[in-house]
Amino acid sequence: MSDIRTQLIHHPYRAPAEFDAVPVAVHKASTVFFNNVADLRSRRWKDKSGYTYGLHGTPTTFTLEERLATLEGGRYCLLAPSGLAAVALVDTAFLQQGDEMLLPDNVYGPNQTLADGELVGWGITHRFYDPMDPADLAAKITPATRLVWLEAAGSITLEFPDLPALTAVIRDANAARGVGARPIVSALDNTWGAGIAFNGFELGADVVMHALTKYPSGGADVLMGSVVTRDPALHHMLVDTHMRFGIGVGANDAELVLRGLPTTALRYEAQDRSTRVLAQWMSERPEVACVLHPALPGSPGHLTWKRDAMGAACLFSAVFKPEFSQPQIDRFCDSLQLFHLGWSWAGPISLCAPYDVPSIRRLPWPHAGGLVRFAVGLEAVDDLRQDIEQALRALRG
Repeated sequence: MSDIRTQLIHHPYRAPAEFDAVPVAVHKASTVFFNNVADLRSRRWKDKSGYTYGLHGTPTTFTLEERLATLEGGRYCLLAPSGLAAVALVDTAFLQQGDEMLLPDNVYGPNQTLADGELVGWGITHRFYDPMDPADLAAKITPATRLVWLEAAGSITLEFPDLPALTAVIRDANAARGVGARPIVSALDNTWGAGIAFNGFELGADVVMHALTKYPSGGADVLMGSVVTRDPALHHMLVDTHMRFGIGVGANDAELVLRGLPTTALRYEAQDRSTRVLAQWMSERPEVACVLHPALPGSPGHLTWKRDAMGAACLFSAVFKPEFSQPQIDRFCDSLQLFHLGWSWAGPISLCAPYDVPSIRRLPWPHAGGLVRFAVGLEAVDDLRQDIEQALRALRG
């Protein structure tokens, strides 16, 4: 190799292998080298015993998957480039033309949008059930039902369902179908619980999906999702779909989530404490009809949350009294200084957004006033309370 161009590409030096440090090494690759043809033909990646192509995993992504499986209390984990991509992976792995999916009425909005769009076009139907009524779920299950989504707490309105009762309904329906029938899979969106508040598998879920964009990242700078299972058969269905769709994540994004994971519990607990203080204070304000937060006694599902969970995340929703119009509520949101208007949550900066709940639900909504959802960040709780207080003056004005 006399030509410098070739020498630089095929340089013989290899760094010593004994290096170790706190951060996980970031491995970037599309092509992965094999030792010989026999190695190329025999190497496997699905069980993390080897590497075949960058899309199928590197030491960086394998390490993140194993740590996330531990966080969720599962055995197998797959990564996706967003929480919604993880939802789509679950849907496409377990649903076929002619199947039916059941969604809780308080489902994460983009999950419903996916069902209304692509899934309907593929001949997959869906219906909605009352997540606070296991009997309603039992009544909605049909021979075509193949997937039931669960959320705890519910998106925006934060009802906390009885997950053991809901998953028991699904197990009973599967038992009635008999051996050999395609089972109903229960999939839990555990973004709110983050693997910290409760163990989704211990409460009966078959699959646990997580938007890593939220707590595991913690920096509001990464989009990623995960799907965790305990059952090898379900995992193999997921991993095959994951491969066929070419789903992958960037090494630098995986690095950032790996960096955020060790502080997930600390941030969860800190934001939980601040959120409870603000939720309780808001519930006593004369402008507010009620506050929705699982740790508050009046919030739907409070007793179930108290039985099954050890934390309550960073979200609460305030329902304003009907005397305040939507333009006034919008003015309140615009007047906030520390709370920024924006989607997502669990980052360092507090967020808020107004919602028109009746327009996105099918079940009757019992409140006449407008709703604002707050996502509490890592700012000092007294500063956040003062910010809300000054915005409430603008609301009244």
